[in-house]
Amino acid sequence: QVQLVESGGGLVQAGGSLRLSCAPSGRTFSDYAAGWFRQAPGKEREFIAGINWSGGTTFYANFVKGRFTISRDNAKSTVYLQMNSLKPEDTAVYYCAASPTYWSTSRSDGYAYWGQGTQVTVSS
Repeated sequence: QVQLVESGGGLVQAGGSLRLSCAPSGRTFSDYAAGWFRQAPGKEREFIAGINWSGGTTFYANFVKGRFTISRDNAKSTVYLQMNSLKPEDTAVYYCAASPTYWSTSRSDGYAYWGQGTQVTVSS
């Protein structure tokens, strides 16, 4: 069992930036693909970005439009989501997900492990 812990959420003004972090407790992360999702109140969980095992391949949802960047530091067993130019519509609970596969996916059922989520609130 892998427990993921997200951090870095909070309250930020529109146009600001946040960096979310995700790390597993008690194990390394280098052999897991990872992804970030979010869920706003009353909406379904949606895919944001994915990164493969090595960090060499990333892909994003269309709405990201260059504002968000997913990355990983396997030496630190951490996956990051850098979010810039935040908008009020980015307000949501953000979740990290991981799976013991090389490639990541945009499908939520493609991930075996999930974090508890971190709240991001963007004020106008």
